[in-house]
Amino acid sequence: MGPRVLRVAETRPAERWSPPASAGTESGLQAGSSTSYADSVSFVPSSRAKLALLALIPLGAVAVTLAAFYLRPSEEPGSVIERSGPMPALEGEWLNGELTQESYRGKVVLVNFWGSWCGPCRKEQPVLQRLSEEYEGRVQFIGVDFLDSEARGLEFIREFGVTYPSVMDDGPLGHRFGVPYAPATFLVDRTGEMRYQLLGAQEAPELRRYIEELL
Repeated sequence: MGPRVLRVAETRPAERWSPPASAGTESGLQAGSSTSYADSVSFVPSSRAKLALLALIPLGAVAVTLAAFYLRPSEEPGSVIERSGPMPALEGEWLNGELTQESYRGKVVLVNFWGSWCGPCRKEQPVLQRLSEEYEGRVQFIGVDFLDSEARGLEFIREFGVTYPSVMDDGPLGHRFGVPYAPATFLVDRTGEMRYQLLGAQEAPELRRYIEELL
């Protein structure tokens, strides 16, 4: 079924009407009065048009609310959620380097959703880079540039000297992982099963604790 189209009927502007001079007080108007038909009649939308407009209001409110929640950056570490199930495949355009599933098979994997537009992501990035160097060879760090442009993503990578690979995502990966907002970090065990989802910007001790648990 195609989208519903609200059609608005074309209306002609009302012609101005002046009462005849002979109307006098019988018409309730004085001769020469400037009152016109167009001035005395206002447009009243039909019941169907009113219902259509009212139906659009809650839809717009829901869309705005979801967008505000989905994109709100989190400054403080939020909930830690235990996860299960295989890690979704990372598909998309890679910004720096490229990985296949074989590249990280048998390793602990840390997947971090970030964006150049996200202030807490910028605060967290130096922590992630230091840990990626500390655990090099044992933990595969992967970045997901979330709802961003390629140019800004590359600028972010150069600014923070990110050495591990990042893939672009305009929404599908975030949906598969269940990302509520950025930054969001996922920890995957050696068998490829997701174990933890950490919301908000993380500090090194917290990340290190969950990484060590999976090693």
